[in-house]
Amino acid sequence: MKEYRQQFFKGERALFAEDGAKIYDSIFDEGESPLKESKNIEVYDSQFKWKYPMWYSNNVTVRNCNWFEMARSGVWYTNNIKVYDSLITAPKNFRRCDGVTLENVNLTNAEETFWMCKNIKLKNVTAKGHYFAMNTDGIEIDNLRLDGNYSFDGASNITIRNSVLLSKDAFWNTENVTVYDSYICGEYLGWNAKNLTFVNCTIESLQGLCYIDNLTMKNCKLINTTLAFEYAKNIDAEITNKVDSVFNPESGTITAQEIEELIVEKDMVDPAKTKIVCNVIGKTEEIVEWRRNR
Repeated sequence: MKEYRQQFFKGERALFAEDGAKIYDSIFDEGESPLKESKNIEVYDSQFKWKYPMWYSNNVTVRNCNWFEMARSGVWYTNNIKVYDSLITAPKNFRRCDGVTLENVNLTNAEETFWMCKNIKLKNVTAKGHYFAMNTDGIEIDNLRLDGNYSFDGASNITIRNSVLLSKDAFWNTENVTVYDSYICGEYLGWNAKNLTFVNCTIESLQGLCYIDNLTMKNCKLINTTLAFEYAKNIDAEITNKVDSVFNPESGTITAQEIEELIVEKDMVDPAKTKIVCNVIGKTEEIVEWRRNR
């Protein structure tokens, strides 16, 4: 393979369509699309400082590199890319890609990152930014630390383990998602999802877990969680602590140590379709507060 060492690349398409190269200790400075249409590329200990560094590329390995803020929209339409031990400070990265692996990577500005991708693997990744992984299919995650709202909207076939998600409106419109051993905090969790499963998770959510078709929860905690399960159907929820309030579940079984407030409006749902297994129910209401004075 051709080697580039301690190079300073400047100008548009500096290494356009490069095939089979190893790049060490180099800088991609001002100039768009330096590695556009490249393939079979390895990049080590280098810096991406300008826009669109890798578009329409194939078979790329990157180690110990940095994407500066102006290296925005960095990796689009690229297949089979692996990034290790790197810092990405640029937004709108990894879009319409197939086959992306990130390990030990910090995305400090992950706005609109991982949109419409396929076959993503993330391990030991930290990300901050809204609209993470929208409409992406096939995601395997282990130890993600995410701070950003509206994550995974419209995504499908996702497995998440050992993660922390601080994310309002996470998992909206998703299908086939399983989360293990994780902490999720954010309002309106999981609305309009289908086949959403949580195992050994702790969840904090205002009006969370609503409008879901086929919700499974095994050995989970709900803390500071109110008005949960509205119009959710086919529920199989095993909750190991107190739930602050449950509101108009449509069907299934909810098991909890305690439900502080259970609100079931008979003109909105059929109470017979939901089984409540609970030692203590503090208060039962047949109408929600905001409808009482109508």
